[in-house]
Amino acid sequence: MEKEINAIKERNKRVEADKAWETSITRRAIIAVLTYIIIVIFLMIINIPNPWLNALVPTAGFMLSTLTLSVVKDWWLENVYKK
Repeated sequence: MEKEINAIKERNKRVEADKAWETSITRRAIIAVLTYIIIVIFLMIINIPNPWLNALVPTAGFMLSTLTLSVVKDWWLENVYKK
């Protein structure tokens, strides 16, 4: 019984750590930077003018979507998912 409780506690620690990472600003920033770099490279390859500036638009869109998703998630959990 004690082994099962310890296994559950360890699993809960892993789940909490994963959740903290998923919602962290660090994760969002890393994804935004990588997105920006990949888009800049792509825009350079296809010869779009001002790739450094034009890559800001999709990166900003990503950042805005991550900010609004938590609000939508909270609304969904309260109004749609409630069981």
